[in-house]
Amino acid sequence: MAFNWQTFKTRTLTAVLFVAVMLTGLLWNYWSFFILFSIIHFGCWIEYQKLIGLTDSEYNNINPFHRYAIVIAGWCLMLFATNDYFHVGGFLLHAIGWWVGLIALFILPISELLFSKNINSKNIGYSFLGILYISLSLAAMIDIRNPVKFDFQWVTPLIIICSIWINDTMAYIVGSLIGKTPFSKISPKKTWEGTIGGMVLAVVTVTLVGRAIGVSSTTELIGISSIAAIMGTLGDLLESKLKRMANVKDSGSIMPGHGGFLDRFDSLLVATPFVWLFLKLLNA
Repeated sequence: MAFNWQTFKTRTLTAVLFVAVMLTGLLWNYWSFFILFSIIHFGCWIEYQKLIGLTDSEYNNINPFHRYAIVIAGWCLMLFATNDYFHVGGFLLHAIGWWVGLIALFILPISELLFSKNINSKNIGYSFLGILYISLSLAAMIDIRNPVKFDFQWVTPLIIICSIWINDTMAYIVGSLIGKTPFSKISPKKTWEGTIGGMVLAVVTVTLVGRAIGVSSTTELIGISSIAAIMGTLGDLLESKLKRMANVKDSGSIMPGHGGFLDRFDSLLVATPFVWLFLKLLNA
């Protein structure tokens, strides 16, 4: 197959812009971090609801209040996870998230009674799965950035993301070179050789670089990178399954040549809660 320079140029420019936006959001300050993951939250939710609608057409019939209130309720989990650095005037985002989230969750079943022909528990279940899959995960990321609870606030999210990126890249390279054994029917291009090679190289690279620049302890580096690589791979498979069920190639097209929000952050959504739990246990 002939090399397509236009496709390569598009993918490269998109990747450079994506990395620049991510690094700016991650490293600038608390607010840029929160805004970055808020955008990711809403983008992932839009694509998640689209995929569920394609998988089960009944979900397309949810009333508008349900469609948007569940997303706002999920975002309120992120607000609730903020700390005293986040306030608007005299109001803490933490408190706003608590009260607005409660109101949204309280009104949601009422809206089903008033605006829907019947209460469809399956549709409500799909929405709450979205809360677990997207909102709870990104709330955990906001909590990891909390300097009151964890050390190396901005470093830990960067370690998670770098571990996932290295794992994905190395899995592709190793799989292309020596991959022979299929890893999963969900993602036919993945191989056991590539998957294991990617995980090992991600852990080794992150740990060695992390220790060299002294950003964290060896235990944290190995633990975070291992969890990110393993759970990130499962997150990628989960999103691939969702796309296969919806019969689509990409979850969206926000990033030319790279798909949508879920395509970019599928691994992060599954890995982050487990890293959060690891850090909680480590700091107990």
